[in-house]
Amino acid sequence: MTVLGELSLWLALLLAAWGTVVGILGGRTGHPDLVASARRAPYALLLVVTVTSICLLVALLRHDFNIQYVYQYSSRNLPTPYLISAFYGGQAGSLLFWLLVLCGFAAAAQWLTPKRYNHLMPYVAAVTSGVTLFFVLVSLFASSPFERLQFTPPDGAGLNPQLQNPGMVFHPPLLFLGYVGITIPFAFAVAALLTNRLDTGWLHAIRKWTIVSWVFLSAGITLGMWWAYVELGWGGYWAWDPVENASLMPWLTMTAFLHSVMIQEKRGMLKKWNMILIMLSFVLCIFGTFITRSGIISSVHSFAQSSVGNYFLVFLIFLVGGLAALVWTKLPQLESEATLESIVSREASFLFNNLLLVGMAFTVLWGTMFPVVSEVFKGVRVTVGPPFFNQVNVPIGLALLTLTGIGPLIAWRRASPANLKRQFVVPLAAAGSVAVLGWMAGVHHAYALLTITTAAFVTATILQEFIKGTAARRRLNNENYLIAFGRLVARNRRRYGGYIVHAAIVIYFVAFIGDVYKTELEVSLKPGDTATIQSPFGHEYLFTHVGISQYDQLNRFVYAASLEVTKSGRRDGVMTSEMRQYFDSMGQPTFQPSTEPAIRSGMLEDLYIVYAGSPDGTEEAVYRFTITPLVWWLWFGGALLVVGGAITLWPGGGPSRAAVQRALDGYQARMVGKEAVAGAQ
Repeated sequence: MTVLGELSLWLALLLAAWGTVVGILGGRTGHPDLVASARRAPYALLLVVTVTSICLLVALLRHDFNIQYVYQYSSRNLPTPYLISAFYGGQAGSLLFWLLVLCGFAAAAQWLTPKRYNHLMPYVAAVTSGVTLFFVLVSLFASSPFERLQFTPPDGAGLNPQLQNPGMVFHPPLLFLGYVGITIPFAFAVAALLTNRLDTGWLHAIRKWTIVSWVFLSAGITLGMWWAYVELGWGGYWAWDPVENASLMPWLTMTAFLHSVMIQEKRGMLKKWNMILIMLSFVLCIFGTFITRSGIISSVHSFAQSSVGNYFLVFLIFLVGGLAALVWTKLPQLESEATLESIVSREASFLFNNLLLVGMAFTVLWGTMFPVVSEVFKGVRVTVGPPFFNQVNVPIGLALLTLTGIGPLIAWRRASPANLKRQFVVPLAAAGSVAVLGWMAGVHHAYALLTITTAAFVTATILQEFIKGTAARRRLNNENYLIAFGRLVARNRRRYGGYIVHAAIVIYFVAFIGDVYKTELEVSLKPGDTATIQSPFGHEYLFTHVGISQYDQLNRFVYAASLEVTKSGRRDGVMTSEMRQYFDSMGQPTFQPSTEPAIRSGMLEDLYIVYAGSPDGTEEAVYRFTITPLVWWLWFGGALLVVGGAITLWPGGGPSRAAVQRALDGYQARMVGKEAVAGAQ
């Protein structure tokens, strides 16, 4: 299987090079055979990379420890789900998984894209094949998943205990789907530039691909937060870790693109901005992969330092230089067809929204890279911690949340005073009422009060849009409210699916408030000893240490510390936190002991207990108790976001073929007019 896997990778190298060259030649000459060959290349690449992936997966399942990767990331007693997740648990395997997802997306783009975009497809194939070529080169020459050891060990080193969690079975694939998926919109953008077809056609072609990538990335980030919360034992879910930041930056620029692209579709504005945003999103995905794998920045999530980072650095330099040159040569064709007529308009609110999103992405980039910058210029590595990120990004986040509510209330082009008064009355009244009620309820923290006030404003805006739309449809079609609501969403999926996504973002922001009111207590208890902690919602928890039990379970030895929990005088059951020592199939310890917190989650607050160890092997236990409000709503917000994204993607929600053709005809007519004017001058 190893030989077959290596041969498949070498064949992928030839196919990727062929697809890149033939795609460019086919696009330039229009020769049917070259175009057809280029468009078939992604299918062939998917086939051979799938064979390569199956070979590695079979090696993991068969415990072929003569392969270095299998030895490093698996063991004989590793449960099967984690044997499968070990496929992307290390450097070489995750690069191969990236390659597999990329080939899948590239083939799907060729298969699913309508024929009206055939003029773009050879270049799309060339770009995706070129990116594939880079990753194949890295897998062959810098981080081969099939590198052999000089001997065959009896067992493997095992998978890191922190990766032996259900979240890690799903979190990396979702994140990869989000990261890799942006390659398709990027490829269409480059194709549009190379063909000089810079109308809205390429935007229609990539809209769903961009949303798919954005939804997967959003789900991957949220699931990563859940994994950090339940596995790392620190009681939080976001630490502004460099690898967390690496996934957040392209999410921010993709969010900006999804908003500003509507302005280009409707008014022909922000063409340069949209082109730069889609390219920046792809560059940031590659940059995030670079800092994850180069070892230049320390992170609990990053891979070990290797020569892979050098390959990514060279690729980044080539990528940025090439794209800058390409965009520069096409700038005259990216001029806007209209200008901003008023600062009080929907276009202006979208523009401010974009500036804030890109500004936040820049601050995250600056904070992430500051240790490297400080070391280069001062010789001392200065780490920027969460206080910096919170101080800068919380105000930006609140401004973004406010614009989320303002945008739908303002008319296109120019809003009249009467329109503003009519639209803003209810949302402002809701915001003011919640601010007063929140203050009376004891919410005196400035950012917390601002957040719930802004959240109320945005929620009222969303509800107002749904209510007005449903009422209008009911009057026009004589339908009952439920049917009118369902058909309203079904006929306007992009708009109302977007509102549901906005509602999910509001829920995220409200959930973040809980971290402000987190309560913690660390104690050492002997059997029968008790401790109490007061929750922000007024509940008093009483903990009674029961004792410590020890037992074998699967591939680990468990020390379990149990507590009897009483909540406000009522018995709330037993909670058990564990300390786990993993071992191989021969009973030898592997890795350092890890903790497994006990979590009781509710809609209002989470009770989080960590057993930190016992002094001198006694029955005494050191505990850390944490109560964090509103954590449950983070996971609910993530689920709602996926629902909203699915609604916008559901077939029929986008522009019709006739609408797209009208846009193309209009663009061509405008270009002819401009050429005529230029000729007359």
